[in-house]
Amino acid sequence: MKEILPDLTRWLASGERVALATVIRAQGPSPRPVGACLAVTASGKMAGSVSGGCVEGAVFREAQAVLEGAPPKRLRYGVADEGGWEVGLACGGTIEIYLEPLAPIHERLLEALRADETVALVTRLDGGGHLLAWPDGQMEGDRSLADELETAFPGPLAELRPSPQGDRFVQVFAPPPTLTIVGAVHLAQPLVRLAQVLGFRVRVVDARRVFATRDRFPTADELVVAWPKEALGPDHLRPSDALVVLTHDPKFDVPALEIALRSPVGYIGLLGSQSTQARRKKALKERGFTEKDLARIHGPVGLDVGNSPEEIALGILAEIVAHRNRTIRTPRPPP
Repeated sequence: MKEILPDLTRWLASGERVALATVIRAQGPSPRPVGACLAVTASGKMAGSVSGGCVEGAVFREAQAVLEGAPPKRLRYGVADEGGWEVGLACGGTIEIYLEPLAPIHERLLEALRADETVALVTRLDGGGHLLAWPDGQMEGDRSLADELETAFPGPLAELRPSPQGDRFVQVFAPPPTLTIVGAVHLAQPLVRLAQVLGFRVRVVDARRVFATRDRFPTADELVVAWPKEALGPDHLRPSDALVVLTHDPKFDVPALEIALRSPVGYIGLLGSQSTQARRKKALKERGFTEKDLARIHGPVGLDVGNSPEEIALGILAEIVAHRNRTIRTPRPPP
């Protein structure tokens, strides 16, 4: 939904009628994850994707029927025939899609997303209604769906939940993850750009004003001229967030790592050779951290995909995403 937020906002402002198709189940290889959305207008515009192009044409036709008054429906697409005449997925998987007209409660959801709020949407898949809810207990819509929220927050989440009373689809939309980069060094410049492409909100932290400038980091969401102990707080060290230390200076490295290890931040990375890693870990042990604590530090940071600043930045982000998705990590060798 966040991917198509600008299009939906523009279409609704111009009075367009919109249908929303959401992937509610994916089995086997599938080109788009559960929760992926495609929006279709009555005038023929499209935004987003539910299959990467395999079934969008068929979904578009079904969406026009819904916009003309047909009830919401569940659509299922499997493998296409070998001749390519049957609509289906070339990847060999199966997806199920829920198609419905955009309702007023969706417009309220869009308001929450534009404000970067954490918010949940529960949808009855029989067309019976929705519940919109916030972590503080505020609710709008069908409160009989409130039981689905017990294990939903903090999110993000996209999950089909079968029920004798009718299947429900539960989504929790959370603010984008934050990548905090300690050290406004040259490597940080491509790292900022690539992280933003992947949807991270990026903070660059450095106490050295000559490095932490807008000329060098024009697109950073936040540029903080401060020492780590002043700049690193719980709002930017959540389980969904990441912190990468690039300074190569114990005055920055050790305090930043100490704060990160005492937080629930999901990923901690440290640039530097094996000898640098050993020295930093020795300093942290002297501050009371155990081997189990230190195992959270990924260092030398990043997958080994190359040696240019851009390639190292790509390797760092690849490792962050792999860690988030619980895939196998390939350590980067020391420089």
